[in-house]
Amino acid sequence: MEVCDSSSVSLREFGCEQSLLSRPDGSASFIQGDTSVMAGVYGPAEVKVSKEIYDRATLEVLIQPKVGLPSVRERSQEQCMRETCEASLLSSLHPRSSLTLILQVLHDDGSLLSCFLNVACMALMDAGLPMSCLFCGVTCAIDSEGQIITDPTAAQEKESRALMTFAIDSTDHRVMMSSTKGSFSIHELQQCIAISQKASEKIFQFYRDSVRRRYSKTL
Repeated sequence: MEVCDSSSVSLREFGCEQSLLSRPDGSASFIQGDTSVMAGVYGPAEVKVSKEIYDRATLEVLIQPKVGLPSVRERSQEQCMRETCEASLLSSLHPRSSLTLILQVLHDDGSLLSCFLNVACMALMDAGLPMSCLFCGVTCAIDSEGQIITDPTAAQEKESRALMTFAIDSTDHRVMMSSTKGSFSIHELQQCIAISQKASEKIFQFYRDSVRRRYSKTL
C-alpha cells in the first residue's frame, strides 16, 4: 500500500492499494486518516434493454454502508459520484453497455464523499477505462469561528456550520461537482474552492507516484 504524508496542505495522511480484488475488472482501496473505503468496477458488460443507451455506456453507482441498508444519504452520494464519473469517462466509446461502480464503506471518520471520489478514480484507472481526465475529492468544513478546515474528521464535521465537498479535475483544476451543507457566504465558498484546488495538486501527485511505483515493480 502506498502512503503519503500530506500535512503540508492540511490533509490527513492517505494511502491506496489497487487490484486487491480478483472478481472486479478494477478495484482499489483508499484511506484518508481513519476513513477507509473500497471500490470495485465491473464492465463494460451487457446491459439490460430497459437501461440501454444507444450512444454511450450506462453507469450505475452503488454505495454499501458499513452496517445496515443504504439510506437517503447514500442515494445522494451515489448521484454525486455518478455525475462526476460520467463527466470524466469517455462512455461514448462503449455504447449499449453497462459499467457498475460499487463502493463499500469500511470506516467513516469524516470526509467520506471525498474519499469515495478518490477511490473511484483509482478503481477506474485500475479497470483501464478511457477517461478524459482524472478527478479527486476534497472536503472543507467551516467552524463556528469562520476557520476553514480541509479534510475534516467526523468530530470536526459535527461541530462545523458548513460542509462542502468538491470534485476537481486533473487538467484545469476545475470544479466538476460540488456538494454543500449548512450556511456560508459566497466569499467563503470561493475560499473553499481555491483551497480545494490547491489541495488537489497533492492528491494528483500521489496518484502519479502510486501508479508509477506500481508499474515500475511489474516491468
